[in-house]
Amino acid sequence: MKSYTEYLWFNTSKRREYINITDEVETALKKSGIKEGMALVSAMHITAGVYVNDAENGLIQDIDEWLEGLAPFKSDYRHHRTGEDNGDAHLKSMLVHHEVIIPVTNGKLDFGPWQQVYYAEFDGRRKKRVIIKIIGE
Repeated sequence: MKSYTEYLWFNTSKRREYINITDEVETALKKSGIKEGMALVSAMHITAGVYVNDAENGLIQDIDEWLEGLAPFKSDYRHHRTGEDNGDAHLKSMLVHHEVIIPVTNGKLDFGPWQQVYYAEFDGRRKKRVIIKIIGE
């Protein structure tokens, strides 16, 4: 068994952004030479996440509105007593989760129809990273 590791760096211009990183994960898989195994994609910050979903029109806006409804940006989170203002970002990250595992079959990401990988940023405007770890043969 072998492994391959690559990092993606982000510095978003907005506080909340959703970035399709499927092409970057596929490129890392090709570089790895692994044909059978798994690809782990994980946000390395507690105010970001990674998820798999459709790239359909309007869906990102629906996801963003849903998350904002469940964990709205507001000033009265207890976490803000630390001097931060990102309590909502921590909660949104828990809802989306920080990582996904994607099967690799015949050297390709073994997705269902329309599935894509996304990086979700909830407290942007600063440098953050994602790890891609591909393990297999």
